[in-house]
Amino acid sequence: MLRPLAACALLTWSAATYSSDAIHDDARLLQAHRDVSNWLTYGRDYANQRFAAQTQINTTTVTRLVPRWIYQSGVASTFQASPIVVDGVMYLSLPFNHVVALDARNGRELWRYQHKRRTEKMCCGPANRGVAVAYGKVFIGTVDARLIALDQKTGKIVWDIPLVDDFGKGEATEQLAADDPLRKQHVSGATGVGANMAPLVYKGKVIIGITGVGYGLHLDSDRPGAPVGAVVGIAGESQRAGFYAAFDADTGKRIWQFDSTPASGWEGEFRTTTADGAPLDRDIAHEKATAEQYRDAWKRGGGSAWSTPAIDPERGLVYAGIGNPSPQMDDVTRPGDNLYTVSLVALDVETGALRWYYQQVPHDMWGLDVASPPVLFDGDVAGTRVPLVGQASKTGWFYVLDRRDGKLLYKSAAFVPQHNQFMRPTPEGIDIAPGAAGGASWSPVSYDERTGLTYVAGIHLPTRYTVKEVAATSTQPAVRYTTLEVVEGPNWGTLTAIDTRDRGHIRWQVKTAQPLVGGVLATAGDVVFTGEGNGDFSAFHAQTGERLWTFNCGAGVNAPPISYELDGVQYIAVAAGGSAIFGYRQGDAVMVFALPRSDSRGTQ
Repeated sequence: MLRPLAACALLTWSAATYSSDAIHDDARLLQAHRDVSNWLTYGRDYANQRFAAQTQINTTTVTRLVPRWIYQSGVASTFQASPIVVDGVMYLSLPFNHVVALDARNGRELWRYQHKRRTEKMCCGPANRGVAVAYGKVFIGTVDARLIALDQKTGKIVWDIPLVDDFGKGEATEQLAADDPLRKQHVSGATGVGANMAPLVYKGKVIIGITGVGYGLHLDSDRPGAPVGAVVGIAGESQRAGFYAAFDADTGKRIWQFDSTPASGWEGEFRTTTADGAPLDRDIAHEKATAEQYRDAWKRGGGSAWSTPAIDPERGLVYAGIGNPSPQMDDVTRPGDNLYTVSLVALDVETGALRWYYQQVPHDMWGLDVASPPVLFDGDVAGTRVPLVGQASKTGWFYVLDRRDGKLLYKSAAFVPQHNQFMRPTPEGIDIAPGAAGGASWSPVSYDERTGLTYVAGIHLPTRYTVKEVAATSTQPAVRYTTLEVVEGPNWGTLTAIDTRDRGHIRWQVKTAQPLVGGVLATAGDVVFTGEGNGDFSAFHAQTGERLWTFNCGAGVNAPPISYELDGVQYIAVAAGGSAIFGYRQGDAVMVFALPRSDSRGTQ
């Protein structure tokens, strides 16, 4: 079992620099895995296990689950938030970074913060994945690259700081060829900077990262209800790299920053295979020949931060995923391995210093961000108990590493189909699976330490990668770019139980009608919950994958479920607001389920 530092150790901290209330909050967060009543942080605990210890809702009773209350926010847009529940109050981020506090018993709104953006342009859409709550504050990262602390009781702003000092200044603008038919499509995402991950609070620090530095365009489909029509990566120079940073929870002052791309060694080893041996279709000779020409490419190297990290308090390490290099997909201006993009990194939680990294895909040309949050657990390796970190990847594998040094111990069996993996985009177009939207996207997994099973929401969405080169004219310079478009044909989702005690063997798998994006919740009642884009929110048997119960929420359920308990009643809560990028119906509801009132008394 993952053991946090003993809460009593916190009492040795200086009261002159840390209030007793703050010590109390840190003690609660360190013991969050034992708290059955609340959901205190994004992943429920610092290990990101997202496992609920309640048993009132179980394989027998789940068939009687009914809506207990519904909250409609009035903001119908892509809704990805994971609620936080603290002492009977639910704290929820809405699309466009509005925040509400709700009575967790009935959904009554207690306060509402209306966010005022500094710009109408958003690099990465309106979605936000959640807030952090501690020290009498509610923390949120915003689409316009701010970190805001709100008063936990009133929702009033306590402090508001920029994540970057030069927001909106000098941003490069991607350009398509004048006669390209893609120019007719509406652009819904572009290079910029924002934050959509839920912040993480630890010992007086708020940890968060920025997104939008991939230097690429999202072009909407011309078919209503369809996924994004194309993603375009353009050879050129974007303006910044990504980062994770820690801020003082009291003042907002920046404590440390880890840049996604290093000034020294960014080129790496010019690997011809991934670290686990899969061949990469790279032109190493050309990359080395142009290395001097693009020696400063690391300054614009990309590497967005998409997901909330995990923390190992015993070792003082924070584990974070890094996104794709910049320019997205198109690789001619960024020779080398493009460290530390598409990597899982371990950082010193006090200083941000790099302890180790594991790069899943060097010189990524496919948009294979390390997007799903890492999860921490312990396992037996050659008869020895070892601290592990796992990560469900866009490559279609679940990677398991020794979290002390980053050594890969194994990767799971593929949980989605794989085809033409790591092949270069071509002028004719090449179909690849998983592609940028495939495998496991940002959806968090759930881990059950009783059984060693990890539950992964997967995506089978084959994509076509095409390189386009347009010669210069008298009025326009030459343009080169790579496009990613969804292949017409079958696509689906997979809910997979991966056995970490059997080197990633698939215990069971359920195929769903649509690609799964949103996340998974497993419970001690042997029930696994996840939602689908068609509005279905379903419960599955944790041991067999049998679908036990389904409720249609009227809009796409593309957010992670949570569980909490009040007055002896177990509740399951999930946002139902769809996803524009996947073409799932949008809405504005939080759905909260429980057993009928006559059932939920005295059954636990």
